[in-house]
Amino acid sequence: MNDYKKTLNLPRTMFSMRGDLLKKEPKILKNWYENNLYQLIRKKNKHKKIFFLHDGPPYANGNIHIGHAVNKILKDIIIKSKNMSGFDAPYIPSWDCHGLPIEQKVEEKSKLSQKKVSTLDFQKKCREYAQNQVEKQKKDFIRLGVIGDWENAHLTMNFKNEANIIRTLSKIIKKKYLYRDFKPIYWCLQCTSSLSDAEIEYSKKKSDSIIVGFKSVNREIIKRLFHCQNLNTKAIYLLVWTTTPWTLPSSKAISIHPNFEYQLIETKNWNLIIAKELVQNVLNILKVKEWTEINCIQGKLLENIKFLHPFFENVNVPIILGKHVTLESGTGAVHTAPDHGIDDYIISQKYNIKTSNLVDFKGDYISDIHPKLNGLNVLKCNSIIIELLIKNNTLFHHAFLTHSYPHCWRHKSPVIYRATPQWFIKIDQKKLRYKLLKETKRVRWVPEWGESRMMEMIKKRPDWCISRQRKWGVPMSIFIHKKTGKIHPNTVFLMEQVAKKVELKGIQAWWNITLKEILGQEDESYEKILDVLDVWFDSGNTHTSIEYENKKNTKKNADMYLEGSDQHRGWFMSSLIISTLIHEKAPYSEVLTHGFVVDGNGQKMSKSIGNTISPNDIVNTLGADILRLWVASSNYSNDLSISNEILKNSSDIYRRIRNTARFMLANIYDFNPKEDIVLKDNMILLDQWAIGQTKIVQEEIIKYYNNYNFHAVVKRLMYFCSIEMGSFYLDIIKDRQYTLKFNSQERRSSQTAMYYIINSLVRWIAPILSFTADELWSYLPENNSQYVFMEEWFEKLFDLNQDKLFNHQFWDQIIQIKHEINKFLEEEIKNKTINNSLEASIVLYVSPELLGKLEILGQEIKFIFLTSHVTVKLYNKAPKNVKKSANLRHLKVFIEKFNGEKCPRCWHYFTPTKNHVKNSGICNRCILNTIGNGEKRIFI
Repeated sequence: MNDYKKTLNLPRTMFSMRGDLLKKEPKILKNWYENNLYQLIRKKNKHKKIFFLHDGPPYANGNIHIGHAVNKILKDIIIKSKNMSGFDAPYIPSWDCHGLPIEQKVEEKSKLSQKKVSTLDFQKKCREYAQNQVEKQKKDFIRLGVIGDWENAHLTMNFKNEANIIRTLSKIIKKKYLYRDFKPIYWCLQCTSSLSDAEIEYSKKKSDSIIVGFKSVNREIIKRLFHCQNLNTKAIYLLVWTTTPWTLPSSKAISIHPNFEYQLIETKNWNLIIAKELVQNVLNILKVKEWTEINCIQGKLLENIKFLHPFFENVNVPIILGKHVTLESGTGAVHTAPDHGIDDYIISQKYNIKTSNLVDFKGDYISDIHPKLNGLNVLKCNSIIIELLIKNNTLFHHAFLTHSYPHCWRHKSPVIYRATPQWFIKIDQKKLRYKLLKETKRVRWVPEWGESRMMEMIKKRPDWCISRQRKWGVPMSIFIHKKTGKIHPNTVFLMEQVAKKVELKGIQAWWNITLKEILGQEDESYEKILDVLDVWFDSGNTHTSIEYENKKNTKKNADMYLEGSDQHRGWFMSSLIISTLIHEKAPYSEVLTHGFVVDGNGQKMSKSIGNTISPNDIVNTLGADILRLWVASSNYSNDLSISNEILKNSSDIYRRIRNTARFMLANIYDFNPKEDIVLKDNMILLDQWAIGQTKIVQEEIIKYYNNYNFHAVVKRLMYFCSIEMGSFYLDIIKDRQYTLKFNSQERRSSQTAMYYIINSLVRWIAPILSFTADELWSYLPENNSQYVFMEEWFEKLFDLNQDKLFNHQFWDQIIQIKHEINKFLEEEIKNKTINNSLEASIVLYVSPELLGKLEILGQEIKFIFLTSHVTVKLYNKAPKNVKKSANLRHLKVFIEKFNGEKCPRCWHYFTPTKNHVKNSGICNRCILNTIGNGEKRIFI
């Protein structure tokens, strides 16, 4: 038997079918960094318009988690796609390096208390720890394929950045936005420090829900106000509801709404004062079925009336008026502790009611409060307070309520409001709140709901508490008068001098600085404060320290911020406040947010549940490209689901893309673009369509990238590789590619198309499948650049001629028909009518319009359906027994086994004719393609 295999142009390539990412990716990474890929890209793009994505600084503590991976990969996809779109898109990684978690880790590791080690030594240990964490996280981020200026990362603890933070604060002071006040702020008992709104998250908490009675001190006043001189002799109680019994020792007043109506009612055991609209609700809770209304008055008439504290003897509290009181729940009266609530504090200030200061920095009651409370932690004493109320006959109801309650986002523990002296940025100074809202509307938010969320937060946010009672942070660098507490009159000058020293020696310089050193003389009436700045001030200031310059322009403002959706209240907010306050504009033009990672069941990832997945584990088992593909495939505007099953699906998608690329690469092994390119007008019509369709797809993919719609990119890629290429174009051209003369125009035509397509495909996948794109690029003939990341989108694609017959609509219709016929062929193979599609002879019954087009294709039509013979007839001529398509209206198909010989070379079946070369053993087509002048094709 003749060995016809040698006469075929069978595919060949060293680009393996298996990705083998675990071995290849580290080698590719090594190559990138040995050749300084990042700087090569910068050099190539130095004359282009800048696109600057400002990296939100992750915290330098702990291993990277899956959320970190999502964030960095999304940024990397955008950076690479922007470079591909003709921008100079740098990436400077950032890290937050100050703050409490690092302090606590250092304390834990060294087993030293801050009291036993000097501040300077402690800060040195914190700096060393943070630097080690940065290096550890940096290594993991690089392994994900994230390309950036890793050697020049922005660390908030860099001396220059620490100095710049101090300078920013001095500008805020100069503009008179900073003030000091003694008022309640969020306080974490584990941090033993104040917290900003950005450090608060809300979680479910089971709380004691109690209704407490404050007994009237003067019955006669109540009788007169309610016009009930003949009132019974029962005690009169004003009822309040609270879920924080521990705040009752600090209760200094009772707030009611001036415009609400309050009823005095008589029950079997008491006389009660309750807001009129809530009477029935409250009595239902108290299980009081019989009661009598005595009278009703407006709340403002009760102002300054005294009631007895529910368990402190001889302590009276007045009624005060506040419009913060609502009728949504409770009794219409709110016990008021100015130490432990911002509304309480504000209304108490109006009445000149001072704070009590009964709770220390650890959350313990100070001594001499009450014998049963002295020294106890406030969150552990509710039961004792309830006992005191019961003993004093002032507890009217006790239940438990599960509700949303503020927690520290580091420790996940409940926080309290605690009045302490702190430094604040005034949000309503010089119309700052209005400016923040105005700038927010100017920004493009992705997803769009980010704007409304940000607007609501700005409208409701209180003044920003920027001081922290810690040591590892940028010092506020302020001198205040010991008696008055006023800031030194030369503060801006003093802070600049401090900044200069910090720029040389870091924040440690502050702890040794004296006024005498700066001014040349000592002034003992002033002292320096030892508070440090909120780390959100550090990160919110990063935009003032980073700018990027190339040959064309300097970018001082960021084009984009990209972080998790929790950063609306965090980094997005702090950056917006600082930038708008100082520069009168937002620091960003676009803000993109992504959701959190959840498991396959939609449950939040938690170590305690055991459903966490480490990005390093994924990289070490599947490869970084699979992780990157999962990120890109997910709709990041919602929470992102991950599981082993979902990752398996990503692996399947990866194989489809890789195998599509491999097929094309293997079939251009002998293609020299300089010599073998076929011009458009000389190309086979199907190849023209393939290139035209690739151009359409490329335009769609670029649009998706520009709109940051990456899951749509992956979806479009999959359809292109699976349907338009895999089961249509590439499936069809195998015969032409393998069996025609190797240097024929027909074969070079399909190779030209594949060369164009793979040059497009490698660019499409480069932002997502970066390692695979790099590997694929190394196999392509005639690369212009050393790396695909230095390229832009492929520009040699052309449009398909809008021929009246063979336009895109026609080929879309052919794809649909081929898909339907494949199902019929699979059914016949299953029924063992035929063994494969080439054994089939089919008759298509179609509409008159389509019939005319298909007849023009002539004998070439059989290559579309991979059958040995095709006949086309009118739909209405179809016999009754033929198969009817369920999806296409005018399509019926008849299939039978072809009665002929099988060609051992091309595997098509044929009927020998008189003109057939005797004893050749192969069909006439193969004779032409071996010893003849070659088969001619026009359409397929």
